[in-house]
Amino acid sequence: MAEYGEWNRKGASLSEATAQKEYGVTRDFLFKGMKSGDLEYRQGEIWGNPYYRILRSQLEAYIIKKLGKGNLMTNKKQEELRKIKKEIAVLSKKLKLLQARKKELELE
Repeated sequence: MAEYGEWNRKGASLSEATAQKEYGVTRDFLFKGMKSGDLEYRQGEIWGNPYYRILRSQLEAYIIKKLGKGNLMTNKKQEELRKIKKEIAVLSKKLKLLQARKKELELE
């Protein structure tokens, strides 16, 4: 059972699509967890398209239960690495722009 207010906490819940992306699980895996009662969910709808939100803490516990802790840690590390690489790319682009602007100012 979810803690009081857990659904409202930032980052505590995620959509099924995000869960698939971040944790490398299939949609069937998530629905099995929902049907078995291991994963609490809330159904929503955007522009007529249904989606499901699940709690991150319950999903991680379910992954450990079904796939093992090693699988969870591997997927979390890969997701963190992906975020870091994306941030490096953004910062590299900003650095190049700033260096170009610096050269312009030095020439004037």
